[in-house]
Amino acid sequence: MNWIDTHAHIYAESFQADLDQVLQEARELGVSRIYMPNIDVESIDLMLEVEQKYSEQCIATMGLHPCHVDKDFEKQLYIMEDWLSKRPFVAVGEIGTDLYWDKTYFEQQKEAFNIQANWAKKYQIPIIIHCRESIDENIELVAALKDERLTGVFHCFSGDLDQAKKIIDLGFMLGIGGVATFKNGGLDKVLTHIDPKHIVLETDSPYLAPTPHRGKRNSPAYIPLIARRVSELMSISEEEIANITTLNALRLFKAK
Repeated sequence: MNWIDTHAHIYAESFQADLDQVLQEARELGVSRIYMPNIDVESIDLMLEVEQKYSEQCIATMGLHPCHVDKDFEKQLYIMEDWLSKRPFVAVGEIGTDLYWDKTYFEQQKEAFNIQANWAKKYQIPIIIHCRESIDENIELVAALKDERLTGVFHCFSGDLDQAKKIIDLGFMLGIGGVATFKNGGLDKVLTHIDPKHIVLETDSPYLAPTPHRGKRNSPAYIPLIARRVSELMSISEEEIANITTLNALRLFKAK
């Protein structure tokens, strides 16, 4: 089966010692592509080095993570906008809002979101949305900007069925990861009512490892574990999940 991990920070420091091994294990398990969301200016060089070395498997995106938005966020956006003008990227991300860690710069987070979403419209690429403790706020942001040019994915979706339906109605995908395997993750009440054509799979490596690896370093090699649980909840085979989510990801990122 062929899998795509639509969200993994494999350029992170925790992978530097054994990245070759991590990617090889993922390939052996059928994870043919890994999309790497950027988080800030400091992460760009590391991410692009990984993309250059593992170009057949690892694909970079460009964006400013909300947790790295501060009073000087415009300086980071200036550099990222320059990168987008110099070479193609498959998505703008990871962008969004975060009300879990710090609410100090929430207004700036929303401003940064709007700026970056308009980049995506300009370059006709999707956005990758971070929405920890702020799904409703991000739905409102997307709805205000929505037109035929704005597409994307709500990364690490952990909301309820009503929120899922609103996201789908906006034409966006749900990024399903390790939370689907958590005993009290809540996605068992959502995925049973959702058509698989609306989801893509992700790990968010090195974070949010699925059961039975919860609390340890996550890896793209765990995509099949996530898919197994999704297939149970959706009552379709793992092969169907592989085929559908792979096609969804390729369509989302306008890939071949």
